[in-house]
Amino acid sequence: MIAPWIAPSILSANFAKLGEEVKAVLDAGADSIHFDVMDNHYVPNLTIGPLVCEALRNYGITAPIDVHLMVRPVDRIIPDFAKAGASWITFHPEASEHVDRTIGLIREHGCHPGLVFNPATPLSWLDYTLDKVDMILLMSVNPGFGGQRFIASALEKLRQARTRIAASGREIRLEIDGGVKVDNIGEIAAAGADTFVAGSAIFGAKDYRATITAMREQIAKATGRLSNS
Repeated sequence: MIAPWIAPSILSANFAKLGEEVKAVLDAGADSIHFDVMDNHYVPNLTIGPLVCEALRNYGITAPIDVHLMVRPVDRIIPDFAKAGASWITFHPEASEHVDRTIGLIREHGCHPGLVFNPATPLSWLDYTLDKVDMILLMSVNPGFGGQRFIASALEKLRQARTRIAASGREIRLEIDGGVKVDNIGEIAAAGADTFVAGSAIFGAKDYRATITAMREQIAKATGRLSNS
């Protein structure tokens, strides 16, 4: 059984002291770090590239780095992020000309591949890819900006994705991204998520450890499983 992970998104961190911020959330109990990579083309915003990932590795960050590519095309940038220290690389199937090839490219470069589904993207892509991916990331907001409100229909989509994963017999992480907070993370966990991206809910809190601990308590209450184990 996959242990639940809490993955703070650095999109909401203070970039003037990013290394310190990332170390602080990891010291407070986070399991991995989530990178939101936007290109001002596939989504209407521009964020970070491989150099930031490499800088965090050079700073001494050893935790898994989960790179979410909101870019089109995706294949060109994958080797750069792998070289920079990414652990997981996920992408949107609509942004790839050949989804199987992109999944294979990620794995060939030593990273765990995953697919990302926007709120209106059907899970039918998994009919052809479930045996090849290590992560499914469901967006519970429309991608492009942090701090948005959770879209409730994502809960049913999580349940459907969890059913598919169970039927596959494979260990595949089911990640949720968008509007995740202490007061809804239990419901999200009960619907099937095991990896929780939270940006403003963590980096906007005065006490990182208290917030992450509260999230873990809600996950355990909803599922009977402790994260970070």
